[in-house]
Amino acid sequence: MTTPPYQQYPSGVSDKSKVVAGILQILLGTFGVGRFYMGDTKTGVIQLVVSVVTCGIGGIWGLIDGILILVNGGVDGQGRPLRD
Repeated sequence: MTTPPYQQYPSGVSDKSKVVAGILQILLGTFGVGRFYMGDTKTGVIQLVVSVVTCGIGGIWGLIDGILILVNGGVDGQGRPLRD
């Protein structure tokens, strides 16, 4: 008989923090680090490619995205809302 895995957070809430995701996205959004942290690899790769193609100007997207994550929250790669 096995025991169910221990859950630290409610099942409907992500184990990722919106504050950590927002700060990572503001500081390293040019590389899509906040999105990779959240588990949203598709958007992270797109942000990285846009930044490389535009010689870093696309990094503004990461800055704005980080601010929006901090203000509005967001969802992780599995669609669960980020915890506060």
